[in-house]
Amino acid sequence: MNKCWAARLALVAGAAALLVLVVFAGLRSILLVCGGLAGLFVAVAGVWWVLTHRGVIRVLALMLVVLAPVAVLVLYVVAGLLWVVLVSFALWTLAVSVGRAALAEDIRRMPERPAAPPERPFLIMNPRSGGGKVERFHLVERARALGAEVVLLDPGHPTDVAGLAGRAVDAGADLLGVAGGDGTQALVAAVAAERDVPFVVVSAGTRNHFAMDLGLDREDPSTCLEALTDGVELRVDLGFLGVAAPRSDVAERVFVNNVSFGAYAAVVQSPAYREDKARTTLEMLPDLLTGHSGPHLSVHVEGTTIDGPQAVLVSNNPYLMGDPAGLGHRERLDSGVLGVLGITVDSAVQAALMLRGGNGPGLTSLTAREVVIHADAADIQAGVDGEALTVPAPVRCRIEPGALRVRLPRDRAGVPRAKPPMDWRRVRRLALTLGRTAGGRKTSRPVPAGRPAGRTP
Repeated sequence: MNKCWAARLALVAGAAALLVLVVFAGLRSILLVCGGLAGLFVAVAGVWWVLTHRGVIRVLALMLVVLAPVAVLVLYVVAGLLWVVLVSFALWTLAVSVGRAALAEDIRRMPERPAAPPERPFLIMNPRSGGGKVERFHLVERARALGAEVVLLDPGHPTDVAGLAGRAVDAGADLLGVAGGDGTQALVAAVAAERDVPFVVVSAGTRNHFAMDLGLDREDPSTCLEALTDGVELRVDLGFLGVAAPRSDVAERVFVNNVSFGAYAAVVQSPAYREDKARTTLEMLPDLLTGHSGPHLSVHVEGTTIDGPQAVLVSNNPYLMGDPAGLGHRERLDSGVLGVLGITVDSAVQAALMLRGGNGPGLTSLTAREVVIHADAADIQAGVDGEALTVPAPVRCRIEPGALRVRLPRDRAGVPRAKPPMDWRRVRRLALTLGRTAGGRKTSRPVPAGRPAGRTP
């Protein structure tokens, strides 16, 4: 759809949503909107109390989370206006969705170049990743049929995958690849970057965030193997985690996605987390979120300080923040900057206000080339691409632009199109734009009779 017409549709749908409320609810429309917002804020506050308390208070808070939206629905039913609310909500959802689509810019794809097939590709595969995707999609057989040497990791015996990859390059491998989780991907990617050989990502893990942001098919990892025969190459950034003061006994650790500090990092360190994630998280979060346990963190980001955050996420390139679902997706992997998210919430009110998004109370979003995290403890717990790690304080995260050569299939699913936050002023300006194309380029205008072409009046 033409962007100008999409913006016009957004304005019409938004006006219709308000008109439905006013015409069929009158002054009660104000009560409906206020009641809905109040119910949402109470439910979010209840979630905060669930996470920060135990016992009876947690049970009561959970009841509040459930009963708040139910009470709002009962209010609408008693008023006989439930259908009005549903129709208005549907129109408003349409308006926001179409408006954001109208504001979306065309994604500039990361530069890629043709690549000749490797002569001696070497792939490491974890048979347990993703619930057994390696076996289910016959990845070993398919890779070997394409001329790759494949090594299967033994789940019962920990393997130094970085050392394994390094020895393969010493033996003549001209491409490294991994079919496994993001943590394993990062370890081998570090070797590929250091030895300047291409790296292939096979989306055989559970979440495959790195594969998603590279535009690979996460449903069928076998399609990733096409990079061995018909591939293109691009360069992406890598994040590095180390200590702020250089120490010879502490090596930097590469991350392809992110490093987390604070509450989540402490939870994943617990031995019980692997056995029962939900129970362990609910048991540990109250003390972590209220400051009764865990070190006091201080995050320094190129002139800005985030003091005492409960959670910090440093990512290899920024995550999208246009909507709650955006977190977890990066539009680019070659911007040359880290993304930094800090969460500092001290009350249920602040938790509810976080619904506003952006850099509102409790949430700080920044970008930088380097981040330093201090703590009032000797060590800092970290979650590196989802894997637990403990690093001496203070910790430094940095980014190395274009450090990794990634080999990708020529034809792939592609990175999802990003939608920016809703901005009604921009939508209105776009809707009223005349004589321009959807992309903002001026269209040709006829030259009035008697006026030489190219001359301005």
